[in-house]
Amino acid sequence: MNELVRQHTALDDSDLEWLHLLVSEWQLLSDLSFADLVLWVPTRDGTRYVSVAQMRPNTGPTSYQDDMVGHLVPRGRRPMLDAALDEGRIVREGDPEWREEVPVRVESIPVRRQGRVLGVIARNTNLLTVRTPSRLELTYLQSASDLAQMIAAGAFPFENQQVDMDASPRVGDGLIRVDADGIVQYASPNALSAYHRMGLAADLVGHHLGSTTAELAPTRGPVDEALAKLASGWAPREFEIEANDGVIQFRAIPLKPKGTRIGSLVLLRDVTELRRRERELITKDATIREIHHRVKNNLQTVAALLRLQARRIESERGREALEEAVRRVGSIAIVHETLSQNLDERVEFDDIADRVLAMVAEISPGKVTGRRTGRFGILDAEVATPLSMVLTEVLQNALEHGFRQGDTGTVEVAALRGGTTKEARLLVTVQDDGVGLPADFDPRRSGNLGLQIVRTLVEGELGGTFDMVPAPDRGTRVILDIPVPSRK
Repeated sequence: MNELVRQHTALDDSDLEWLHLLVSEWQLLSDLSFADLVLWVPTRDGTRYVSVAQMRPNTGPTSYQDDMVGHLVPRGRRPMLDAALDEGRIVREGDPEWREEVPVRVESIPVRRQGRVLGVIARNTNLLTVRTPSRLELTYLQSASDLAQMIAAGAFPFENQQVDMDASPRVGDGLIRVDADGIVQYASPNALSAYHRMGLAADLVGHHLGSTTAELAPTRGPVDEALAKLASGWAPREFEIEANDGVIQFRAIPLKPKGTRIGSLVLLRDVTELRRRERELITKDATIREIHHRVKNNLQTVAALLRLQARRIESERGREALEEAVRRVGSIAIVHETLSQNLDERVEFDDIADRVLAMVAEISPGKVTGRRTGRFGILDAEVATPLSMVLTEVLQNALEHGFRQGDTGTVEVAALRGGTTKEARLLVTVQDDGVGLPADFDPRRSGNLGLQIVRTLVEGELGGTFDMVPAPDRGTRVILDIPVPSRK
């Protein structure tokens, strides 16, 4: 709509915002009217109309099989559009149109804002299934007529009341019509069922909706009076009421077709199961985060015990082995700490890689600088945990065997994600400029425990490949190529 309005019309940004507000609300008008809506706006030169938005009803058959958005028609071809635009009134005169052997009643509703008519809504009703209307349908049509008059007067939609139509109650969810005094004139079967869910045993018609709702809600005191006004539809509001183990979502719409409030529409929906599932998810997420937090604490406790044990061992090799174990446990703890702060089982691995790099750099025998290039991105927990261990082992191996006491150098971790969505891969390269590999070194035959752990995790758990080769200029390069499963 933005592109069409700016390309073809003279409307400014504030006018465009009003049209967006209207389009966010007009599903309500379409459903109440059982009709298709098409919004036509005059072009900049005033010789044509351009259709910038379209809505089909959920309550009846469509009268437009094709998409009308973007169509241009010359002024004069549709006299009802011209009359509504020029005279600023709702135009209903004229015989039904025939479209593909279907009779269609056409009406035109001017869209007014601050005294100016911005465009015209063409309301098209499929008459093929017309029959004697029920009380529900008569209430729908009367409410649609009131809303159309409010649009023509510039009183609807309500300013500063942006509505999320995906989350708000719809016409079919439940509808109550009240008069100016708040007395229920009509309640749809779904609306009555929602009130029965809250504990109402009687009918709603003839009762004061606000007082009845306040009596059902588990609140007393000043809140009751405010709730009674909200439920009676004195102002455009959305709210929820929880009573008798039921949760009902309300939307109140004051009706002022001639400037004076004649009553209100109250749309409502039973969201009890939806809220119950949301609470279960919140509880589940909190439980998962608490588990990760406790695992992290336990791992840190294990690391502290291993560190204490290392201090008591006189054997240098034994102390080094325990210190390696401390770093391995620490790398896993970092992942669980990150997961304990997230809402799902995914982590931003760049932060983890930086922390692992800093942790391992503490064992550097000389002045070795570590850096990261590229991005690992977001990874699932089942990838992040073994990858953090792999990265710890590779970095530890590079610092211990690539540099001697007093050496200076650099260890670089490079990450590159590529491939298709279904077959995404992560290529990780760890390269140092140390002494390099021995001439007869074979990473697959090496008895080094760290390299055995790397090979097992990369090939067995991550389903990737691992290789260690001499760097082009100097030092060693480790290449990890692992698949990154896409989450549906």
